[in-house]
Amino acid sequence: MEDIGHDLSQGLTDMKLCTDSLSSLPPLVRRPSYDRSRLTAGIVHIGLGNFHRAHQAWYLHRLMDMGLAHDWAIVGAGVRSFDEHQRQKLAEQDFLTTLVELDPAGASAEIVGSIIDYVPIDAGLQSLVERMAQPDIRIVSLTVTEGGYFLDPATKKFDPSHPDVQYDIANITTPRTAFGAIIAALLRRREANAGPFTALSCDNLPGNGDILKSVVIEFAHLVDTDLGQWIESNVTFPNSMVDCIVPATGARELQLVKSLGVDDQVPVTHENFRQWVIEDNFCAGRPPLEKLGVQFSDNVHAFETQKLRILNGGHQIIAAPAEILGLETIADAMAHPLINGMLRKVAKQEICSLVEHVPGMTPEEYVDLIDLRFSNPSIHDTVRRVAFDGSSRHTGTVFPVIRDAISGNLPLDGLALSQALWARMCYGERENGTHIEPNDPVWDDLTAVAQSARDNPRLWLEQRVFYGAIGDDARFADAFDKWLRVIFDHGVEDALRRYVEA
Repeated sequence: MEDIGHDLSQGLTDMKLCTDSLSSLPPLVRRPSYDRSRLTAGIVHIGLGNFHRAHQAWYLHRLMDMGLAHDWAIVGAGVRSFDEHQRQKLAEQDFLTTLVELDPAGASAEIVGSIIDYVPIDAGLQSLVERMAQPDIRIVSLTVTEGGYFLDPATKKFDPSHPDVQYDIANITTPRTAFGAIIAALLRRREANAGPFTALSCDNLPGNGDILKSVVIEFAHLVDTDLGQWIESNVTFPNSMVDCIVPATGARELQLVKSLGVDDQVPVTHENFRQWVIEDNFCAGRPPLEKLGVQFSDNVHAFETQKLRILNGGHQIIAAPAEILGLETIADAMAHPLINGMLRKVAKQEICSLVEHVPGMTPEEYVDLIDLRFSNPSIHDTVRRVAFDGSSRHTGTVFPVIRDAISGNLPLDGLALSQALWARMCYGERENGTHIEPNDPVWDDLTAVAQSARDNPRLWLEQRVFYGAIGDDARFADAFDKWLRVIFDHGVEDALRRYVEA
């Protein structure tokens, strides 16, 4: 980190990030070439976290640098009290963000200016509903994480029983949820004859557009059948696949940006890789994203399956043993030869045969690419961040592979080991005796089952809310039982060695 700061800052003092300071920033920090005061809004993005600012906002920013898409600026939004704190920090610096690309060959920094506003988080989400109802908004995009769609964990279908959903159904004009706010805004647009907008999911979910469509339409039908039919007939929900490793921002990242000579309270670091694949299905127009390498495809499913099963699933596969062994970062995990060996073996021998080829990249080549990306020593991506909400992330990325391996009678020993390692992590204690802090919305439930499964491993697979019928398969259940006993009796490294060397 110190070397990066020395290379870029050249001893310059910190400059408070804002519009007026752009021309005074250190010369090696790239800044917008366009006049931000002339930008007009076209997109509301719900969930304005690090990933959005490093990915979608960057694409719009670079288009604007090319003299394009100046009427597609982004208005940020959120629905949680925490989002208001983030909004205030961004407002203090005119919604500018410093992006630091962590390339092993040398870091670079730039200021992204495509975000021009952030609606206040208020009672009944009135500011959000009002902004989305305005006719200049033609796309509403979301990054609300895999666990934010009110899906049944086993079926992945919309579950309207959540209290917040029930509240919104009864009080749609003052909603609590992002989806209730979208429906309320569409209701206003229909009444005002303002036309629909495209709803674009940017979350790591297979068929994310299809899922968003089913959630919004089923939700809307419970509110008003006519409104549900209007949304189904007019609003489009493109599937998309997004990819960029973006660590959480902490003290390390804040200090890094200060070392560049920029005083940014909410900077973002990211890897030197981005990908975005989208269905070209926009009911109210779109920016020309293809000019920056965004791929428009009718087969987003193949791209997202490759990414979800190898990258996102791979993250879950290595995070559990890394946490149990007390490793701090994903790069640390990849430097461990047994964890690295397990990932490569599971991916190449058990996952790749269940992943469709995409143009320009075989599944095996993608595994090699992921190995390089995960191993990037400049990316301080914590094991804890990657392991968070495993109950949603395993069910969305690893379980579909397990089901396909079961139905095809294909190898699954390493997949069973990955689940035994997750169960051992949820036990709540590392092998060195230290406590693993809660890291899942249902952590207490997972820990209770994991502790019971120490003596009876199959109890873990009886969590049908996650596993469904997976635990009924004797081949998978036998392999899981074997591995969890090895892990508890002989340790994680012994289990990894047995698998890697088999």
